[in-house]
Amino acid sequence: MSTGCPHARARRALVLVALLIPCLVLAASAGARDVRFGQRTLRQGARGHDVRVLQRHLSLVGFHAAVDGVYGPGTARVVRRFQAAARRPVTGVVTGPDARAVERALRGGPGDRRSLGVRRLRSGLRGHDVRVLQDLLTRAGFRTPVDGMFGPTTRRGVRAFERAHRRTVDGVVTSADARTLHAAAAHRRSAPTRDRLIGASAPGSSARLTSAGLALAPADAPQAVKDVIAAGNRIALKPYRYGGGHASFSDGGYDCSGSVSYALHGGGLLARPLPSSGFYGFGSAGGGRWITVYANGGHMYMVVAGLRFDTSSHGAGDSRWTDAQRSSAGYRVRHPDGL
Repeated sequence: MSTGCPHARARRALVLVALLIPCLVLAASAGARDVRFGQRTLRQGARGHDVRVLQRHLSLVGFHAAVDGVYGPGTARVVRRFQAAARRPVTGVVTGPDARAVERALRGGPGDRRSLGVRRLRSGLRGHDVRVLQDLLTRAGFRTPVDGMFGPTTRRGVRAFERAHRRTVDGVVTSADARTLHAAAAHRRSAPTRDRLIGASAPGSSARLTSAGLALAPADAPQAVKDVIAAGNRIALKPYRYGGGHASFSDGGYDCSGSVSYALHGGGLLARPLPSSGFYGFGSAGGGRWITVYANGGHMYMVVAGLRFDTSSHGAGDSRWTDAQRSSAGYRVRHPDGL
């Protein structure tokens, strides 16, 4: 028995499909809204509650993302930034391990010492990464109690570190701040070796540069020259600070003239810190046998027993000492009397 013409049956089928499609879309949308974060892989084009959770979590750990539940190009860029900071494969796609890395960052990464730098640390936060921060601050010379809580004491330590290392002084620890802090702590741990080298000497009449960025005074040099080199070694790896070393010889950082003043004072050749222009009448005109000072209105440096002592140097470990020379054009040239 016939059930109707084929065209009628086709029309009824199309109507049925048209009615079902919105239901299927609504069901899929409802399913996406119910999916928990981490249960599915997220990539561009995804929508739903778990995308919104991802965006909220990323924003909380310092990687701002618009919280709209839509995984668009902006969210993908933020995900890639997070993956790079968390040392995950940079794909822009959030897999299960990526989701767990985000959640670890939100908690402060318990058990994961690499977590410092994954989220921005600021007042009020707590967690394992805050403990790592506090420990590194202390190792870098900024004593901070290790309690896992980013309170006023930790903020003061962070700001002191930022000032000393020419970072933005805002009391907020970014991933770049964390890298600088790790390097500063490692640098300070090697201090005992540097301390042994500060007053060390080498045979002959020329200073030698060590791999630690310090100078070995020549054995044949006068004692004042050896003392200048030893003083220079004490601040060779200190951070640059504009105006540093002028209010007092003892400072956390030194500018160009503050550095030269400190080293010359260590050799008994200078009674008080001088600005660059203050060296125009220092000692005698011209180059010296052991020490030569170069000064102009904007910068100054000196050469001691063949090594340049200069804040613009990029020697080992960013030391002020270098065996590379530079043009003296535009500088006034002086030397300590008798040296």
